[in-house]
Amino acid sequence: MGGSGRRPAMKLSLGVKVGTSLALTPQLQQAIRLLQLSSLELEQEVQNQLDSNPLLERMDEEFPSQSGEVTDTSYSQPLESHGSSTEQSSLTESGQPAEDDQRPLDAQMEITQLGDELPVDTQWDDVFSQQGTAGSPDDEEREQNLGGHETLAEVLRWQLSLARFSPVDTLIAYCLIDSIDDRGYVTESLAEILNAVQAQLSQLETTNASTQGQAINWQEEVGPEEVEVVLKRIQHFEPAGVAARDLRECLLLQLRALPSDTPYRDEASRVLEHHELLVNHELARLLKMTRLTEGSLREALTLIKTLTPYPGLRYQASERDYQTPDVVVRRKDDRWEVLLNTDHLPRLRVNNFYAGMIRRADQSADNQYLKQNLQEARNFIKSIEERHKTLLKVASCIVLHQRAFLEHGPQAMKPLILRDISDEVELHESTVSRITTQKFLLTPRGLFELKYFFSSHVSTSTGGECSSTAIRAMIKQMVSAEDPRKPLSDNTIAERLKAEGIDVARRTIAKYRESLHIPSSSDRKRLI
Repeated sequence: MGGSGRRPAMKLSLGVKVGTSLALTPQLQQAIRLLQLSSLELEQEVQNQLDSNPLLERMDEEFPSQSGEVTDTSYSQPLESHGSSTEQSSLTESGQPAEDDQRPLDAQMEITQLGDELPVDTQWDDVFSQQGTAGSPDDEEREQNLGGHETLAEVLRWQLSLARFSPVDTLIAYCLIDSIDDRGYVTESLAEILNAVQAQLSQLETTNASTQGQAINWQEEVGPEEVEVVLKRIQHFEPAGVAARDLRECLLLQLRALPSDTPYRDEASRVLEHHELLVNHELARLLKMTRLTEGSLREALTLIKTLTPYPGLRYQASERDYQTPDVVVRRKDDRWEVLLNTDHLPRLRVNNFYAGMIRRADQSADNQYLKQNLQEARNFIKSIEERHKTLLKVASCIVLHQRAFLEHGPQAMKPLILRDISDEVELHESTVSRITTQKFLLTPRGLFELKYFFSSHVSTSTGGECSSTAIRAMIKQMVSAEDPRKPLSDNTIAERLKAEGIDVARRTIAKYRESLHIPSSSDRKRLI
């Protein structure tokens, strides 16, 4: 126990260690971020860069300027060489300025005097001789054309202005129109509308103003009968079926608006009188209650299907979400050609004037600012260029795998996962995932997101694989061709697929059917 208890001395030494690491530089981070942007988001990002970087500008095809770097918009890729992109034209530099503009810009800006006569291509009278004055009918017509889409309420108020209503009935009609939703249905009860009318009348005083010589008495008593009468009159407005309180009334109003000699109009009205039986598919009781033959009932139901359940939707402004294709595939000489959509690719360049102001040895703040923005502009142009090349490379590889889909439809879709594409184009799976997100491919069969072509696989009895997308297409085809009286159950569909060598469980069929928004066999059953 006689130890001194001292700790061993630490030895310090210097050494060299070799290793590899990946540093996410700002340029690499920017390139990764641009990969996952959609065409609209890319356009917004380009505009933000143009607003913040004076050395970056958009190239105008009609008026090229003195710049040295351009992103080209002509890309195409044959399917046989998807390993590396081959552009029809690469980055190019613009030509020299015109001979008249060879003088330095500062010398051109020193010109302070203009010639006595400047060339003109038109005369004053040629421009303004045919112009209308302010407030002319031509101006009013142009303003109406730019007015936008008419709403259902505006259409109903316009028809109300043409109808002969008493002042009190007009007030009731306005309250009724305000209660009609975009579908064309009255959303409030008549009692609630009556309370609103009475509240409006209580705020108005008896006035001596006259209409066609008659005084308006705003204190007139209004009851439910008056509201019902005005509602019936509004139900004769266009579109047919407007101001209904439920679907049955809406369809009946449309039937009554049809010509009296319309075949099976009366039979259809009798069917709608027992609409609860029709909704519950109790066709046997419906035949008994309406006293119609099976053929007459079938024709009446066909007529009802031609009616509009929501008449007000035709006046809604169309706000569809239109997608712009990023890549286009077309058939050319018995092969499929893949091209980038050149109409929406940004064409950028470095501003040559500001770039020429940079001095290599100048360390001033202004010069450093120009240097930094020049480097950022070049990096941004390069990142966009790499994005386009990667998109073209990945899309070409996808089309190469899914050529059968282009030629035969969804049933010929092949199983495909991200790893299959990443291995062939020599990119990471995350890169392939980013470049296929919100990117759309325009094909002769329609517009599809690139991720649509990726699907899991199901093993077949022959040892092969079948795409889940192809199985969905087969289910959809079977359901569309089935007998409505005897719809196919999930077990029957599974057995039919098994007969074709595709072993799929019944619960998988149910999952695929629900993803296609196809009702169950009991809901699809039709006796007529």
